[in-house]
Amino acid sequence: MAMKTTRRTFMKQAAAASAMGPFILSRKARGQRSNGKLRHASIGVGGQMGDRDLIRIADHPDVEIVALCDVDEQFLNEAAEGFPEARLYRDWRVLLEEEADNIDSINATVPNHMHAPISMTAMRLNKHVYCQKPLTHSMHEARVIAEEAERRPHLVTQMGVQSHNHPEYRNLSAMIRAGVLGTIKEVHCWDLIRWHYTGDFSDPPTERQPETGIDPPEHLDWDLYLGVAPERPYNEELYHIRMWRRWHDFGGGVRGDVCGHMIDLPFHGLELTQPKWLMSYKTPPYEDTFSPDNTCVHRFPQTAYTDGDIDVYWHDTCEIDTSDWPVDNDDLPGNGSMLITDKGFVLVPHVRPPQYFPEEAFADAVQEYKESEEWLPEINHYHEYVDACLGRGETSTPFGYSGNMTETILIGNIANRFPGERLEWDPVAFEFTNKPEANQYLSRPYRDGWHIRGLG
Repeated sequence: MAMKTTRRTFMKQAAAASAMGPFILSRKARGQRSNGKLRHASIGVGGQMGDRDLIRIADHPDVEIVALCDVDEQFLNEAAEGFPEARLYRDWRVLLEEEADNIDSINATVPNHMHAPISMTAMRLNKHVYCQKPLTHSMHEARVIAEEAERRPHLVTQMGVQSHNHPEYRNLSAMIRAGVLGTIKEVHCWDLIRWHYTGDFSDPPTERQPETGIDPPEHLDWDLYLGVAPERPYNEELYHIRMWRRWHDFGGGVRGDVCGHMIDLPFHGLELTQPKWLMSYKTPPYEDTFSPDNTCVHRFPQTAYTDGDIDVYWHDTCEIDTSDWPVDNDDLPGNGSMLITDKGFVLVPHVRPPQYFPEEAFADAVQEYKESEEWLPEINHYHEYVDACLGRGETSTPFGYSGNMTETILIGNIANRFPGERLEWDPVAFEFTNKPEANQYLSRPYRDGWHIRGLG
């Protein structure tokens, strides 16, 4: 599949981690806020993240929740108790049509397969967008969404990777760029917790979605839930609320969930662009779900902070070879990263203080940084978005940055379909140059009746 992406466009997106400037809001984007507040609509208000995103955005003093939307009526009614003035919708398309003149902003906190359709439609209506990670379900969607955001610089965008603004991650990223940790030689990121997102959910493994099902409960609009995904029968245990992540139709497995947190640190700190090539090891995915045991290496071009081209590894629910590391596999946190530098090793548990090996190699430089004016406090990821929408600064994970990172997250699931094969990647041509059959997984068709211009 070929995409009309110029080298200039791609390089702009790839450099967004460090070059994205403040968003200047146009009068059109600001809407008609007579009370000076951001008029916001929340799409996806239930479950752990839907509820959290709504509350965290709404607790900004300059936000007015105008409308709520969810395919699950129970979730919708529960959320409405906290926002009795908000208008309620089951279909996000109806919300955006009827509330187009009444809202300035939306958040999309829904299964991955609906991120791009909702975000694209909202941006084309000149609405600011906060979208949960990963930004999209396919690499094609990620590229198109990032390009759409570039065409609309008056809009504020933010991907919901909240750990990006955690003080440990913010300062580690800054320390990488300041040379405090030395030159980075290799990076490993992982999730070793089996979240039931892979084919080992049952014994024998559940490799395919069932071909039969039951009637969905009255409170769930199953057709709206499916959205752009292929039509299939409802099963009360395998989809809504959480198990959707395990299926190719809806999610991206562990990599499509936790990888967005883990890989963000090296991606931002090292100013990575996109891999030259990548290779997956171990086991391929099942027909409908993901591999329960996978490692993928990505060879990225050299940056100012690396020792030549750099290998970044992702380890997915599998044991890691730690024979050359100062810690054993049993001592690793369930989620984390290891930065291998010319000074030693930096172990980074997810949103917890890093550990340095040997400690004396890093102690003085790290302590000096901590005591300097460069030390960065935590930022409220949600309030950063709201403030940017109101013209007060910028966001740290706009779609230019997060779209590029999302492509790297999703490309690994494609490589996993061809274990043991090195896939050469041309990000400008948007194709695998040595494995044409892999290009079919860069995008997917949308279900009849759900066409979104430019997406599917």
